[in-house]
Parts: sequence; structure tokens; C-alpha cells
Amino acid sequence: MTSTPEPVRRKPLAERALAARVNAVPPSGIRRFFDIAATMKDVISLGVGEPDFDTPRRIVEAGVESLREGRTHYSSNYGTIELRRALADLLQRRYDVTYDPETELLITIGASEAVDVALRSTCDPGDEVILHEPSYVAYVPAITFAGGTTVHVATRFEDDFALDPAAVEAAITPKTKAIFLGYPCNPTGAVLPDRVQEELARIIEKHDLLVYSDEIYDRLAYGSYRHRVFSSLPGMRERTILMGGFSKAYAMTGWRIGWLAAPAHLLAGIVKVHQYAIMSAATMTQDAALAAVLDCEADVEAMRAEYDRRRRLIVDGLNAMGLETFEPLGAFYAFPRITSTGLDSNEFARRLLEEEQVAVVPGDAFGPSGEGHVRCCYATSYERIEEALTRMARFVERCRSEQT
Repeated sequence: MTSTPEPVRRKPLAERALAARVNAVPPSGIRRFFDIAATMKDVISLGVGEPDFDTPRRIVEAGVESLREGRTHYSSNYGTIELRRALADLLQRRYDVTYDPETELLITIGASEAVDVALRSTCDPGDEVILHEPSYVAYVPAITFAGGTTVHVATRFEDDFALDPAAVEAAITPKTKAIFLGYPCNPTGAVLPDRVQEELARIIEKHDLLVYSDEIYDRLAYGSYRHRVFSSLPGMRERTILMGGFSKAYAMTGWRIGWLAAPAHLLAGIVKVHQYAIMSAATMTQDAALAAVLDCEADVEAMRAEYDRRRRLIVDGLNAMGLETFEPLGAFYAFPRITSTGLDSNEFARRLLEEEQVAVVPGDAFGPSGEGHVRCCYATSYERIEEALTRMARFVERCRSEQT
């Protein structure tokens, strides 16, 4: 008679089921405040970064017509050639950078998937990725899930949160694989001035690095700032994985459609990860995105102009109540300094929500250098921003009186 082997001695499944890299990533610092806000009445949210505009009618109609015409099957793994050609034309016209729509453009499930597949396709375990912070909350987890290691470079209020090239170069080690850029920046609204871009390009070429550039907010630029994609800089096209999408400029968050552009030898690898994980983006969503590119420039400009109007209101209002706020030239966020209230970022956000029913995001959700700030999204109506500022001013005055 054969004996039954003894069970292998190890920790209970409940303690080891999730991968260590998943356990190492905390829940989003953005969502917890909005879970609370969802249970409250009369809340004005300056929190989640989503346009308050509906998707333009022509885009919706294109999506509906796609369904009616029976376009309900898989597209190419790369995406429909019509959309890729339209995007290639757009990038050429706006930024004077050329991509072959056949081999250098990929349609993704939002810019979020573009970030994910870019990192998972190119990061080996132990590779270091230099990332500015404060930065969007999903970047560090995406690097971690890809097996990479994040090396933070802090940005400062005093520099309008622009990245310091000297600090970037000081962070480079033999393990550095890439630099990750997310400009215009969520959460700060900061942009990269031309001179900073050019110095970063010099450093990247000198140290033979890759660039991940998430430019989802490229169309939301204000004042004298004129955006240029990082791959358009001399020598950077062959080093840059450029990512973007339709969520912000075209008010298409729920459609989940984005894109990635890269040299053909890189894209051939990236599409492997995409095709095995996703297969292809939804065909009707791609048809809607094609209408956005071809027919909705006036809609983009109208929304951008309204964001600009709100931007001036919120920046002036925050500064007037004594919350120092630099002028954001991109995206749709303000990032006021709240240290004058005597509260840290989390306490400020918690109390503001509880006492005045205004939701903002604590700055440290975006990295340690965000402490002392909160993120205020102005993708909500002008009138609601006015009311939010009234409530915030009342709250700030109350906090200061508590200090005396």
C-alpha cells in the first residue's frame, strides 16, 4: 500500500494568493474621498478628473451608426487602419512628427492600457524608471506591475512643478532604463517649458535611455503655452513611446479609447502584450474616435476655451483666499498650497468635505512632494466652481481662526 504524501508546509492560501507586487501597491488615494462623498448630499466635487461635458453629438452618432452597420467584429490587433491613418495625419499636422499608420500606431483601451502595455513590453525586473512627482496615481503601480522600480524626482511649487533636468540626471544609475513623463501634468497642471524639454532630450541621448511620454492632456493648453510632443524633439522619436487618448479633449471617458505611437521595432513587441491581453479595442468605439479626429475640432476648441475660463476663476479665487496657487498652463487642475491653514493635506480634504461638502484630493496621493497641497479639478461648471470657492473661503477662514 502506498502512503499518502504529507501536505507541503507553507503559509495559508489566504496569505499567499495575491502576488507580492500587487500587495505592495496601495489602493488609489483619489477614490476613497469620493466613496465618502457619494454618501453625502449637496457635495460639489473638484475631485475626479473627468470632463463634465457630454461626448459631442457627432461622435455619439458615429458610434451608433457603427453598431447599426454591423461593425461588431474584431478589428486588427493594431486597430482600424482608418483611425490609425487619421491619427498619423493629426500628429503630422499638429506636431510635425511622422508615424507609419501600418506599423507604428496602436489603438488601445484608453491611454491607461497604453501606459500598461508600454511598461510591460519594455521593463525587465530591476529596471529603474525615473518619474517626476507629484504625478498621476496610476504610474507607480503600472511600473511596479511591470516589474520595474520607480525612482522619484520631486518637483517644487517654486519651479511651477516643472521637472529639473539636473535632478533627473543625478538620479540616473546603471540600472536606469527609462524616464517617464506625464505632461501636461495631473495633478499640478504643470507643463514642460521648451528649454526643459531640450535639456531632458540631451540627457536622455547622453545616457541612452527610453522615454515613456503620456500626453493625454496635449490639447488642453492655455495662455502662451504651445504643446509639442516629446517625440518631435531632435533625436527623440526613436527613443519615445508616445501615448494619448480621447477621454479628456473629446469628453470620451466612458468610451475607453486611446492610442500609442512608437518606432516599428518597439511596437512589434508592444502589440504582442496587447493582442494576448486585449485582442483589439472595440470596433464601434474606434469608429466613434475616427469621427472625433475628423469632425470635432471645433468641439475640442469650445471645451478648451471653457476650461480656460474656469481656470482663471479657480486660480484667482484660491489665491484671493490666501491659498497660494501657481498658474497651471495645461490639463484641468489647480494645485493650491494649503499649509497656511495649519492642516496637512489629508486633514484639509477630510474636513472640507465634512464641513462644507466640497471634495478635493489630498496632494500626497500623488507622491510625497504633493503634501501641503490639494488637487482641485475645474472640469465642472463655472457656477459650481463659484459656489465651491465660497465654501472653501469660509472653511479656510475658520481654520485660520482656530490657529489664533
